[in-house]
Amino acid sequence: MASSEEDGGGSGAAEEKEPSKKRRLGALATAWLIFYNVAMTAGWLVLGIAMARFYMQKGTHKGLFRSVQRTLKFFQTFALLEVVHCAVVHTSVLVTGVQVSSRIFMVWFIAHSIRQIQNEESVILFLVVWTVTEITRYSFYTFNLLNHLPHFIKWARYNFFIILYPVGVAGELLTIYAALPYVKKTGIYSLRLPNKYNVSFDYYYFLIAVMFSYIPLFPQLYFHMLRQRRKVLYGEVIVEKDD
Repeated sequence: MASSEEDGGGSGAAEEKEPSKKRRLGALATAWLIFYNVAMTAGWLVLGIAMARFYMQKGTHKGLFRSVQRTLKFFQTFALLEVVHCAVVHTSVLVTGVQVSSRIFMVWFIAHSIRQIQNEESVILFLVVWTVTEITRYSFYTFNLLNHLPHFIKWARYNFFIILYPVGVAGELLTIYAALPYVKKTGIYSLRLPNKYNVSFDYYYFLIAVMFSYIPLFPQLYFHMLRQRRKVLYGEVIVEKDD
């Protein structure tokens, strides 16, 4: 789920584990993760500033996606490295892979590929949510790796998601829904019979299935973050099954 706030993310954060169970990273790995998180924080900050500047200059959201798409595509695709980071920070490869790939899917196979929906308000909605979320998340990881975590960053990490997560999911779902008529009309990414592969694929129904997948996934991830919030901010001991 693209707007997921699942902890870990392959970005070098292990703050949810007990101190005695924290893995001691090597100097080289720590240096790389700090560099990565600083770069990602800066990238999303640049994106946020560009979005705000565009809206102040133009007074409209129309054309905003096109103006920031290169920065968005670069930094969101660069997040694929977080799957590799799982080997260092011991987070779930499956969970991280699903989260990163779902974001990339929204950027490349929805917003980029279906240009008719780029000016939809829902696109701007999830972009704003992603930007605030990622600035908070990556700055949290950076300060955590430096062992100097400001209280506000920690508070923001475990409070902003309460509103941002459902709003971001709504933006994603509305964007996919807006894309459906254009997908059905153009047949983009669909494979019709007969063909040499003797296989058919309908992108229209695939997107509908993706939308329905949010029903079981959203509550699980949202309530997981609520449990992590109680654990980190209030010190509650929560027993969860291993992945």
